[in-house]
Amino acid sequence: MHHRLKMFLGEAPVEATPAAGITVSLREISDILAEAVTARRTWLQDFADDPIQIPNDLYDVLVAYRRLRKSA
Repeated sequence: MHHRLKMFLGEAPVEATPAAGITVSLREISDILAEAVTARRTWLQDFADDPIQIPNDLYDVLVAYRRLRKSA
C-alpha cells in the first residue's frame, strides 16, 4: 500500500510536488539571498543551476548593471 504525501493548507488539501512553485516579491527574498551570498552559504550552491523566472524589465536592469560593473 502506497501512501501519498499531502499538505493541508487551509481548507483544501494540496498535493506536494517538487515542481510546484510559488510567487514571491523580490523584496521578500533579496535580503536573504544577499546574506547567503555574503556568508557563502553552501545551500545556495544546491540551487545555483536551477532555472528561475523573472520579469523582462528586471532582466534588462540586471544585464545593464552587469555591463556597468565590468566597465568600472
